[in-house]
Amino acid sequence: MTYRTLMVGLDASPTRFARTDLAIALARDFGAHLIGVAPTGLVDLPAAPEAAAMLGDDAATAWELLIEQAQSAAAEFHERCKAARLRSFEALVDRAPHAPSFITHAQCTDLLVMSQPDPAHSGHRQDRAVLEQVLMHSARPTLVVPYVQRGLLGMDRMLVGWNESREAVRAMTEALPLLRRAGEVSLSHWHHGGEAVRVRQHMHGLRQWLAFQGVDVEEQISPTTAPFGEAMLSAACDGTIDLIVVGAYGHPRWMEDLFGGTSRTLLDAMTVPVLMAH
Repeated sequence: MTYRTLMVGLDASPTRFARTDLAIALARDFGAHLIGVAPTGLVDLPAAPEAAAMLGDDAATAWELLIEQAQSAAAEFHERCKAARLRSFEALVDRAPHAPSFITHAQCTDLLVMSQPDPAHSGHRQDRAVLEQVLMHSARPTLVVPYVQRGLLGMDRMLVGWNESREAVRAMTEALPLLRRAGEVSLSHWHHGGEAVRVRQHMHGLRQWLAFQGVDVEEQISPTTAPFGEAMLSAACDGTIDLIVVGAYGHPRWMEDLFGGTSRTLLDAMTVPVLMAH
């Protein structure tokens, strides 16, 4: 298993530069085809038909502006790929809402690259909603790049967050091409007490499976009183981790919204790229 086709989401946010450069570097490393998808989004019309009709030419002008912005993002992506001398790439303008566009096009790729929304960006709330929809509904894994990212993806040390969920298995499996390139991989589990022996037995089997896949891991089972997401971020910081691999939204979204969760914690406070799969 390797990555043959990568995709990067294009928009007008300032984070697009770092995410595009990282995606270009990954595509070059894997000899993969890179697709840049620039959705237009939709014009936000009033709910009342009478009010929408009153906009008239303003709505048409707004739609033309959205198309122009998407075309500009696609052209900018094309020029960055060309300047990097990437062998195989294409830029697509999609006249569709952002989340459905990314979800649909990602079906034809191995990995989607997106960014953590920047709280300082005026469209932060919308960017966050789009990312969450993609993580929940995409058939492919998503590599989320921190908005503070300035360099390319490091390959030295990687952390796989393990919680015995289907989502964790999928994320770990989808990350194999990256894990095989890592210098060190930590298979890590945090618990609030009373389950270390059972989890250790299971993780021994996972370690063997990963070894068969060409990935040598170090098992880490640690008690913690902190929420799991905070424990994971702390370990990543202490261990100078380059990449976190973790399942996304292992609990129902309404529980994450009400009580928080690992996925929301990582999306709010990540400092290194995170590969997530639901």
